[in-house]
Amino acid sequence: MDERLIGDVRATRLPETVLVEPAADLFPDFDAEAVRAHEPWLAPHHYDPAAGTITMPVSSWLLRAGGRTILIDTCCGNHKDRLGIAGMHQLQTPFLERLAAAGVAPETVDYVLCTHLHLDHVGWNTQLAGGRWVPTFPNARYVVSRTELEHAASAPGALERLVYQDSIAPVVAAGLVETVYGEHGLLDLLTLRPAPGHSPGHVWIELASAGALGVFCGDIVHSPIQAPFWRWSTRYCEDPLQATATRRRLLDRCAETNALLLPAHFNHDPVARVRADGEGFRLAFAAG
Repeated sequence: MDERLIGDVRATRLPETVLVEPAADLFPDFDAEAVRAHEPWLAPHHYDPAAGTITMPVSSWLLRAGGRTILIDTCCGNHKDRLGIAGMHQLQTPFLERLAAAGVAPETVDYVLCTHLHLDHVGWNTQLAGGRWVPTFPNARYVVSRTELEHAASAPGALERLVYQDSIAPVVAAGLVETVYGEHGLLDLLTLRPAPGHSPGHVWIELASAGALGVFCGDIVHSPIQAPFWRWSTRYCEDPLQATATRRRLLDRCAETNALLLPAHFNHDPVARVRADGEGFRLAFAAG
């Protein structure tokens, strides 16, 4: 686990599992020769040139703010059928034990904020109990974009239907979901901002406290390689061109405001400051 202080708010990263993908599969526009100049800072933790792979942990962020306990995204979850997908299928990870080690019991979580509803961001919304999927955080409000929820509920693919049935529908049925539309403020600390492209209702979440700004970017930025190569969207982006425009907007905002970027999938160096660098960006990884 990794802890950061953003103003008066303590943010704790809760890792769950680790995904490794060939860079050329993850990024359709990947160019190994173009990346070569960046290998000194990308390798070996973010990009392995010899293997040609990108390493991406799956993580949640836990916030303690003004007496409230907030969880941003909920990883993959345990015991879930993910059609044999490596690193996600039928997991048995100690995620809840890590949450307990951070001093939090599931019933004390006040809010679960979903940047979007893809399978590696909603898994611990629910857990298996008595053969049924039930809300893991029974006293929380699950806050999600209305656009994103409608899209997830109507997605036609077999995997998407599985994810909806085991990780989203149970919290809807329990009456725990609060949908928001457009820009939305929460607790005078957080702002959910529409950030479509990776998925239709994706949001980024800004935390403003005591003059400091943190940005939880979900899957707008998967890997540090997307700072200099911000035009590269992943094969998982449902609208790659819109995802590119959103990523540029996010990186510009972080650079202009000196915000701390808190991604879900950075390996080894989990947070960074964003700096403008010609037509692209560079990252200044923030030591713990």
